[in-house]
Amino acid sequence: MQFHFYKYQGTGNDFIIIDNREKVFPAGEQLIARLCHRRFGIGADGLMLLETDPQFDFSMRYFNADGKESTMCGNGGRCMVAFAHKLKLTGTHVRFGAIDGMHEAFIDSPSYVRLKMQDVKGIEMQGKEAFLNTGSPHFVKWVDHVKELNVVEEGRKIRYQERFNPAGTNVNFVERMDENTLFVRTYERGVEDETLSCGTGVTASAIFAGIGDKNDKVTYSIQTLGGKLTVRYSKTGNSSWHDIWLEGPADFVFEGDISL
Repeated sequence: MQFHFYKYQGTGNDFIIIDNREKVFPAGEQLIARLCHRRFGIGADGLMLLETDPQFDFSMRYFNADGKESTMCGNGGRCMVAFAHKLKLTGTHVRFGAIDGMHEAFIDSPSYVRLKMQDVKGIEMQGKEAFLNTGSPHFVKWVDHVKELNVVEEGRKIRYQERFNPAGTNVNFVERMDENTLFVRTYERGVEDETLSCGTGVTASAIFAGIGDKNDKVTYSIQTLGGKLTVRYSKTGNSSWHDIWLEGPADFVFEGDISL
């Protein structure tokens, strides 16, 4: 059986995307892990299926590189919006369903997408660390000299801590570059490695960085190893965050056919 696939990336966070509106793709864990493998497959941080949704423009299913269906992926969502627009399924204003509910997005150009994330309520703070959910679970920690950090070694220690069992957590290391600029590096569960960028991770990092900010509207420019993203949000004190937007590039890389 042969399938057509597309490859997209958002600040280096790369994805295989398949148009599965006919529901014919055999979404098995081993198959998806093989397709995402960077030596034995196409290579990607994850695989996404675009499917129909009677309520919205489409629905998105996301699988990590290990083949397991996972929680929301912010950069993946932005890439999926760009893909749906390429297929002429949407205009520049998009509404789609994902595992964590409905998302809204705007396409400012063929390769720049603004994605609205779900509201966040509650954050577990402990000194220079925090745990919160931005569609996916994230541990966030302030560090110095983030560019020099061994993210895989340090991230893996935290990802597998008993307190995060059984699902585990993604791990973000954050350095403040200036008042409104952060540098974020992320260890992603399911990939079990550092990725060049993580959309839900930079969103979590921006919310974490804004704790104590007296402004009710906050904007952060965020540098990742794969490029720059912007996170904007409104907040009520330090207990509720809403109108959260993740913005940045979402680029088509290539397309092809693969026999399964």
